[in-house]
Amino acid sequence: MATAAQTKPAVSWIDALTPPAGAGWAETARGAALTRLRAMGLPGRRDEYWKYARPDGLTAETAKPAAVFDAGEAPMFHDIDRLKIVFVDGVFDADASDDLSLAGVEIERLADAAQADIHWAKDHYGVLEERGQTPVERPLAALNTAMAEDGVMIRATGRASRPVNLVYHHKSETSDAILHHCIKLEAGADLTVLENGPAAARFNKVMEVDIADGAAFHHVRAQGRDHERQAVTHIFARLGRDSTFKSFTMTANGILTRNECVVELAGDDAVAHVAGAAVGDRDFHHDDTVFVTHDAVNCESRQVFKKVLRNGATGVFQGKILVKPDAQKTDGYQISQSLLLDEDSQFFAKPELEIYADDVQCSHGSTTGAIDEDALFYLRARGIPKPDAQDLLVLAFLAEAIDEIEDPQIAEDILDRMRAWLVRRRS
Repeated sequence: MATAAQTKPAVSWIDALTPPAGAGWAETARGAALTRLRAMGLPGRRDEYWKYARPDGLTAETAKPAAVFDAGEAPMFHDIDRLKIVFVDGVFDADASDDLSLAGVEIERLADAAQADIHWAKDHYGVLEERGQTPVERPLAALNTAMAEDGVMIRATGRASRPVNLVYHHKSETSDAILHHCIKLEAGADLTVLENGPAAARFNKVMEVDIADGAAFHHVRAQGRDHERQAVTHIFARLGRDSTFKSFTMTANGILTRNECVVELAGDDAVAHVAGAAVGDRDFHHDDTVFVTHDAVNCESRQVFKKVLRNGATGVFQGKILVKPDAQKTDGYQISQSLLLDEDSQFFAKPELEIYADDVQCSHGSTTGAIDEDALFYLRARGIPKPDAQDLLVLAFLAEAIDEIEDPQIAEDILDRMRAWLVRRRS
């Protein structure tokens, strides 16, 4: 029988890693993460939660070059009044960023916070990532915690006066970016975080979100459009009593994207929604992996994921709802659906429910199919050209996921971007 070491990729370059220097708390957290990583090893195709994706490009010592793509259009969230924080190939760009002052919010770079002997991030950096390693190991998140030199530390003490927009520019074809964000919402606080941009040839990002009682966190992310890019992202969230967490991700293009979201509902009456809409063709490979733990009474969770695939694209969804024994009156919902626009594309789904409480309402479902020919015929019979009719049906299919976005302006912008993607690919 093969040993554990024989089933993992070679990790010689991990053994040589040295975490960035910092204050005592930062060095301790980074050192502990590196120890976790070395104990786990890098993910491989034999790992249960990587069997549908090939992690080679994410685990190689160096990033594979990726061409820089000029979208020729205004960036996402361009028309929204927001505080903009810009990273270019994973490096903070002060000239392109706004002043970091915002009513109701404290914002600081990780590069600065990690040098301070006393900082609120001491009790948060790497904490939720470490909790999220059980029961499923997430080595690339541990790698991030160990090696990230920059990111943002955000503490919301009240209602933020406007959204915080993290903008990721890709300029170098060989860029290899690691960013780690810590977000703490105090009791009753309200914060919206927007993210957009391709970030780098290879991008590894972790976001830890700690939401106190009565606080609300809204997150909308657009992963665009440099097709040769590779990315692995993790969101680790913990919810207090009567708190809210809502996250939506739009993905268009990308040779490999793996988005993981680990949510722990730790306080009664908490609400967590995680949603995504993805469109891709050719060698597009998109993986959503979600793990939601209910550990309190009367909590609600929703997972809504839609993928539109064509020309040999691949989509993956792995979602789990774990209901612990004391989490009575849980309401858990999970749906993953794909629309295959040809016979060459494929979708893999692994929905899971693990329930140890009696008084719960949980459901999950997954479907894969083609365009409804009856609906297509109906639209064409009313004079709508076939390409337009097909696009209308695709957008209607994506609507349930996009409806999870509470801000109508953002939802409309997302819908317009999806519509434009479909039009560009009619040929």
